[in-house]
Amino acid sequence: MTKESEYILEENLVKQLQELGYKKVLIKDEVDLKANLKSQLEKHNNTNLSDNEFKQILNVLSKGNIYEKAKTLRDKVTYAKDDGTTGYIELLNQIHWCKNQYQVTHQITMEGKYTNRYDVTILINGLPLVQIELKRRGLELKEAFNQTNRYQRHSYQSGSGLFQFIQLFVISNGVNTKYYANNPIKARSFKQTFYWADKENKIITQLSEFTARFLDPCHVSKMITKYTVLNTSKILMVLRPYQYYATEAIVERVKNSTKFGYIWHTTGSGKTLTSFKTAQILTNLEGVKKVVFVVDRKDLDYQTIKEFNSFSEGSIDATNNTGKLVKQFSDDTKLIVTTIQKLNTAIYKPKYLASMEALKNERVVFIFDECHRSQFGDTHNRIKDFFSNAQLFGFTGTPIFKDNSVKNKLGKRTTKDLFQECLHKYVITDAIRDKNVLKFAIEYISTFKSKDEDEIIDINVDSIDKAEVMEAPERLDNVTEYIIHNHTRKTHNRRFTAIFCVHNVKTLIKYYELFKTKKEEGKHDLRVATIFSYKANELDEDANGFIPDEDFEDFYVNEPAPVYSHTRDKLDGFISDYNDMFQTNYSTNLFYSYYQDIGKRVKHRQVDVLLVVNMFLTGFDSKLLNTIYVDKNLKYHGLIQAYSRTNRILDEVKSQGNVVAFRNLKKATDDAITLFSNKEAIEEIVVKPYEDYTSKFKESVEKLYEIVPTVDSVNDLPSETEKLEFVKAFRELMRLKNVLTTFTEFSFDDLGITEQDFEDYQSKYLDIRDDVKKEKEKVSILNDIDFEIELIRRDEINVAYILTLLAQLAETKKPQEREKQRKTISDMLTSDTQLRSKKELIERFIEENLPLVRDSELVADEFDTYWTNEKKKAVKQLSEEENLDYQKLVDVISNYLFTEKAPLRDDVIGLMNVRPSLRERASVAERITTKIVGFVETFINGMG
Repeated sequence: MTKESEYILEENLVKQLQELGYKKVLIKDEVDLKANLKSQLEKHNNTNLSDNEFKQILNVLSKGNIYEKAKTLRDKVTYAKDDGTTGYIELLNQIHWCKNQYQVTHQITMEGKYTNRYDVTILINGLPLVQIELKRRGLELKEAFNQTNRYQRHSYQSGSGLFQFIQLFVISNGVNTKYYANNPIKARSFKQTFYWADKENKIITQLSEFTARFLDPCHVSKMITKYTVLNTSKILMVLRPYQYYATEAIVERVKNSTKFGYIWHTTGSGKTLTSFKTAQILTNLEGVKKVVFVVDRKDLDYQTIKEFNSFSEGSIDATNNTGKLVKQFSDDTKLIVTTIQKLNTAIYKPKYLASMEALKNERVVFIFDECHRSQFGDTHNRIKDFFSNAQLFGFTGTPIFKDNSVKNKLGKRTTKDLFQECLHKYVITDAIRDKNVLKFAIEYISTFKSKDEDEIIDINVDSIDKAEVMEAPERLDNVTEYIIHNHTRKTHNRRFTAIFCVHNVKTLIKYYELFKTKKEEGKHDLRVATIFSYKANELDEDANGFIPDEDFEDFYVNEPAPVYSHTRDKLDGFISDYNDMFQTNYSTNLFYSYYQDIGKRVKHRQVDVLLVVNMFLTGFDSKLLNTIYVDKNLKYHGLIQAYSRTNRILDEVKSQGNVVAFRNLKKATDDAITLFSNKEAIEEIVVKPYEDYTSKFKESVEKLYEIVPTVDSVNDLPSETEKLEFVKAFRELMRLKNVLTTFTEFSFDDLGITEQDFEDYQSKYLDIRDDVKKEKEKVSILNDIDFEIELIRRDEINVAYILTLLAQLAETKKPQEREKQRKTISDMLTSDTQLRSKKELIERFIEENLPLVRDSELVADEFDTYWTNEKKKAVKQLSEEENLDYQKLVDVISNYLFTEKAPLRDDVIGLMNVRPSLRERASVAERITTKIVGFVETFINGMG
């Protein structure tokens, strides 16, 4: 049986879309596209447009970027009619989303920077709103993703820019099919492409079934009109299937009943977006007076303010003022976002009751975020008692069942007791399978030595004096030393950051002081920070292993000297260290401000290790956090919540969340996973042992050797097909090595290939990648392959390290030894991605300047002078080559270095002494931006 070609795949798709109700239309180019758009807008709006009237509409449609066009799509376009009156054109019917005009076309050719021909385009009311790119069966899906990126760079913005109206992309190779929202290339990631699924979370991968379910005209319109969010960060976000089903379930329940319900979506799966979209839709339902989204105080000020305001500017009142909340209940505000604390005050304190009385019998819908933490006290009953017509819905990543419920004054209550039925479930195994969160790599590090054995072994600490053993100075010192020695490995050369949770404040203080002493002794340079409550509840040992809620109310005022003054004094001292490190001015009198600041710095990787007892173990989200060190008893939802701080998806380097347990939490971990998924799920959630990965690596090495037996044989690969096979084979090795390097026992001796050979093959991989970059205009099967360069970067080998080698080279007199050292340096410059761009300049320094340096101790100074001069020359050359204002160019580069964001197109155009035509602006701006980024990569990054 022959392979199904891309052409056959495309023909079958178009035929299926026609059967679903799309009308096939022949559109060869932009001229046809515009003519069709005119006729479709006329049909949709039941009007006739003169050429002059359509020209005005086209002028509006041609303006703006992807985000601005998405807003235009959702508005009505005004134009001056030929008779002098004002006309209105609807581009998309959002209220009755099925009532639009649906067409399908394929092989539209667009002339931009290069000529591109697109596979299948879905037109709604004449506008290209869904673009489908296909690859034949057997090819990587990511190649289709990379192809859409190439089209974005080359031609989507050409002409009137109508392809910038695309809302959704669909990519498929027949057997795997995914969708994602349109965005500028810098905001796109293959990690943000999604499979569709049914209500039970069974993913739909085959193109034909995906088409039947997702591309049905009514459904795809609903996804665009109702379930695509225009984020105020100027990006588009489309809901994933489980988010869609959860929202639909709540909306249907509010429409058809007064019952409660809850959504069980695992931690890290995007509950805030789901709950926001749910709340937004509910505000438009007839009969619903108010929709109140309720969060815990700490989650609001840290996480949800940013997220909710990003979905709808100014939607959150972040103050601690209950009066403002009461006013929102009284005025026309439909969607209220508040804290459980303020809501409790509003319905409990006598001074607010009169204002709230009018709402007692109104239809008010409450949505509780992370209801497992905030809903098990008196407030839940107060809300139900006060609002007699209320409907309550909860979101949780870790529900409370009988097994993990904790008794309080109201008895043992479960999530089901409070919210009745679970309306939709998306558990951690679903999220890992869909690659929406990462697996956990868990290492149990024994910290005892048995008196009878030389080896470190686990012992039963319950059988001896627990406190004496767990807080023994030798043990705490061992744990601290382990973290110091392994933190760089665990965090990929500190590309990520970590939390260290311990079992009580007394032990935390000891750990902090150990880190501080060892830093003063020069044993490490980790930036360690800490925060903890100095109230009674956190001084007790965590006997039950659960993580209690934090309550910050006591920290808002300047308290009199507390009972726990010693603990508070210690914290003030630690905050003083923090102030010295970051030039801030916090104290325990500004506890909550300190809490916010420390959270932001962990998020921005300015803190290496955050030392806590309970804080930040629930609700805290940071993609740049990949490791948690645990010296604390955890179980059930507390354990899953703490571990889940580490498993947010980011990039190829972050392959798993690392858990390093200094206690034997194996049974507690297995019990927690079993409770929140099932017993068989343990292997799906936890990364396999080190030996499994070394075995896979050796198998992959054998496959590599089959393609290229030696490094030199890469040079002899006869065609791009063979080069592609080599790239794929070596990329698989890099992915496996990326996981292996986080294991404590990692060694190249276990891998079946020497480190030098691996580096040499890596250099060949980079050579092929560089050749592809140079030949952008050439149509090549390598164009859309994913070169995972980020897996290669090695921060520890930077220019500062190379300078030490240059100093050694300057001292070497023997020609043979000197040549050997030069080759070592050259190999490093070739194999490291960050140094590769600096290779030519460094080798020129070796050739021309190094022989003139008489004292090896002056090498660094001479190199610094050389580098500064070359840097100035490069900026001057760039400004002259592109006719740019020199000072403005310096300012743009400085801003880029500060923000770490590439300059915007308008900023680049502002540098130009002569502005290019509108047609040329995009390509010229892209070229200059590439040069600016290249300058920073060469002269600034990795200078150590």
